[in-house]
This record gives sequence, C-alpha cells and structure tokens, in this order.
Amino acid sequence: MGKLALEDLDLKNKRVLMRVDFNVPMEKGKITDDSRIVASLPSIQYVLKNGASVVLMSHLGKPKGKPEAQFSLAPCAKRLAEILKQPVQMAPDCVGPEVEKLATGLKPGQVLLLENLRFHTGEEAPEKDPAFVSQLSKLGDLYVNDAFGTAHRAHASTAAIAKYFPNKAAMGFLMEKEIKELSPLLHNPKRPFYAILGGAKISTKIGVIKKLLDKVDALFVGGGMTFTFLKAQGIEIGNSLCEDEQLQTARDLLHQSGKKIHFPIDLIIADAFSNEAQKKTVLLKEGIPSGWQGMDIGPKTIAEWSKSLEQAATVFWNGPLGVFEMPCFAVGTRAIAELLAKSKAKTIVGGGDSVAAIQQMGLSDKFSHLSTGGGASLEFLEFGHLPGIDALSDKPK
Repeated sequence: MGKLALEDLDLKNKRVLMRVDFNVPMEKGKITDDSRIVASLPSIQYVLKNGASVVLMSHLGKPKGKPEAQFSLAPCAKRLAEILKQPVQMAPDCVGPEVEKLATGLKPGQVLLLENLRFHTGEEAPEKDPAFVSQLSKLGDLYVNDAFGTAHRAHASTAAIAKYFPNKAAMGFLMEKEIKELSPLLHNPKRPFYAILGGAKISTKIGVIKKLLDKVDALFVGGGMTFTFLKAQGIEIGNSLCEDEQLQTARDLLHQSGKKIHFPIDLIIADAFSNEAQKKTVLLKEGIPSGWQGMDIGPKTIAEWSKSLEQAATVFWNGPLGVFEMPCFAVGTRAIAELLAKSKAKTIVGGGDSVAAIQQMGLSDKFSHLSTGGGASLEFLEFGHLPGIDALSDKPK
C-alpha cells in the first residue's frame, strides 16, 4: 500500500489530530443516519486504547465559509459520546487560542471534536488562507486521515495539513480498508468483472466510464444517465432527464465501448415525476412518447441483466437504476440489489445513493464492501490515487 498506517505510529501520550467524515444526514438538528460516525469508531477506539488523546475534525454540509447553526457538529459530539460511552468535548470553533487550549489540555483517553471546518474559507481554499491550516496543525502531534469520503478533495484538513506532519501523517483503518477493497478493481479483478452505473448524470461519470470500459467485461447502464445515451442513438426519450451538452460525449463513449455497454431493453415510464403518476412499461426500441419520462428499468431488463450478473466474479455498482426514493420506481434497484446480495461474487458498492438504497433494504451485510465515498470511490477508480491519500507519509522502506 506504500502509505504510513495508523498501526505504524507510536501513540503513547500523544495527541492525534484525526480527519473523520461526520458529514451525516440531519433533520431538524437530529441525525437520521449515524453510519459515518460508526465507520470511524475502529480508528478512534484504537487511538484511545493505545494511550493517546484524539482531536477529531470534520465538515458538515455546505456552509458558506462562516458559522451557521444548522451545520454545527454538536449533534455528532453528542452521538459519538453515546456510542463511545464516554464524554466528547465540543470545541466552540476549529482554530484559535481557546481551541488550542482545549486541545493541549487533553489527557490520554480523552476526545475533543472541533466545530465544522467549513465555517472557515481556508478549509476549501487553503491557498487563500494559509494561516488556517497552520493553526489546525498545532492541535496534534500526529495526523491521521480516516475520511475516505473527502479524500478526493485537496482541502486544508484532507491534504494541505499533511506537510506539517513529516513522517507522521498516516491513514486510519477506514481509509486503509477502502484502498484495500477498491485497488483490486484497478489491477487484477476476478473475471467476469461487471460494473453497473446508474444515477442521474453522465457528466459526473465520464472519466470513470472511460476507465471502466478498459477494465470490465460488461457495463450495465441504468438510471437517469441512460437517456442521454439513448438520445445520442436517435431513440425518442419523451420528457426524460437528458444532458444535451453531453450527447457527443455519449456518442464517443458508445463508439469506444464496442458491445460492452448494456442498456435497458424495457423501461417503466410515467406521465409525471411522482409516485402517484400513471405508469406503463415500454420496450426501448419503441422509444418514450412525448409527455412521458423514464423512471425505472423494466421487468425484461431485470431478467436479462440478472442472467449475466449471476455469472459474475466481481461486481462494482454505483448509482440507483431508477427513482428509488419513490416506491413505485424502486423495483429495478431493489431487484438488482437482492440479486447481488445472494451472489457469490465480490460485490463492491461505490458510495452515495446506491449505498443508501441497500441500507434502506436492510441488505448492508450481504455485500463485500459498501464504500463510504461516492465521489471518492469513482475518482479513485478513474485516477488510481486521490489528493488525500497522496499527501500522507510514505511507509519507511
């Protein structure tokens, strides 16, 4: 793996400054899904058990570089304290004299959570405020990055900070696990290796589609991004989602793919974007009539794709295959998830909405790996490395 790992660090009586991903979904100040907090526990508990204190830092949501009460990490401190069964101090900010005092006052075994990093513009634009990252670095003796979900961002806390910790910037257990699970897809996947890509937009996945076409035995395309490809082939798509500015890119990808890309052979369409809409099934070759829009893959597609996917040795899946938030149009996503849950293949799900769908169905433990980073997992597959990983110290030879 080449990078310094948490277990390589001498932790006794040290303060560990750890980047975690506590960007959790909230409603009215209540956390609705704490799985990102739970995912960071192995690293936090290891640090505490080995005689160190820990200063945790994270972002939450998209505040505009200044404090906004709705994006406070205080609910995360409360939830973490409940899970760890010990107090978690909540800092009033993430930098400044008061925060430094709290950090330096920590005793081994104690935990401090900093306030939202994105309350400062220096987090997302370290070049505009170099003092921010310098102040952050004063809060620990060692640096650990365990936030794979933000490792594709070259932010202050995920990349720029590592240079303040020469030979002492390590990956946490979650980061290490993500790299270990995703790397074989790049180098030596067991075959047949199939990828399933869904979600709304082709524009966010062009790079990874190109890369996967070189690696996979077949690529199954569903979700909203299907319709840009279909329109590029001259198929009527009615009122379906389409990125017209990507039509030429879609044609180029189709040209590159040979026969590797599999599109749905039938679709569930609706006369409005609503769970209550009138719906019907159409064959792809018939196209979608005006006033109707594609909402899910159809039963023939589920049957056809299932035959291939049952033969798979490795499957990578990113993005739902229909409007899964609406029960009427979650059928395709659910059917493929249930099929993969029973599969003997190595099944890796690349973060985001597809993981949410699988968790909603209670199938989480039936997959080989559910990535904690949607964008990060796609960029890792596209480029083979990420800024947050590159910045870490190399393991001594």
